[in-house]
Amino acid sequence: MGVEIERKFLVRRDSLPVLSGGFPIRQGYLPTEETITVRTRIMGKKGFVTIKGKSSDNGLSRSEFEYEIPLEDAEAMMAEFCPSLVVEKIRYVVTENNRRWEIDVFGGENEGLILAEIELEDALEEIVFPDWIESEVTGDVRFYNKRLAMNPWKSWG
Repeated sequence: MGVEIERKFLVRRDSLPVLSGGFPIRQGYLPTEETITVRTRIMGKKGFVTIKGKSSDNGLSRSEFEYEIPLEDAEAMMAEFCPSLVVEKIRYVVTENNRRWEIDVFGGENEGLILAEIELEDALEEIVFPDWIESEVTGDVRFYNKRLAMNPWKSWG
């Protein structure tokens, strides 16, 4: 079984390095039980389907299964099953302190939001934070992509 361990952070826009080489991501969320997330994703010219289990109490880890599928299937699933539950973003990969950070610059109804994620091998790993990290939002369900599809950041006021 795959397990995803990651931490998520708000980003200080004015402290970010120049971002380049980003790739567009569109994610659609299929209606499911609250504890399970089923997502179809289009990343560049590839399609994926992902099933995620319930997050741990601290929001740091959960089971995850992700499979590449034909792009046409991902587009059809998104159009038919989740046309109104879509998140759009550009993902950039930045290496800081020998660590890989994924920085998501959101568009659409979440435009203006920038989040950074770091995947970990162990939940207790020490992290040296870049100066562009503002605050941690790991476990804050408002920042889960599925929740951003249902309740976009622009609507928070």
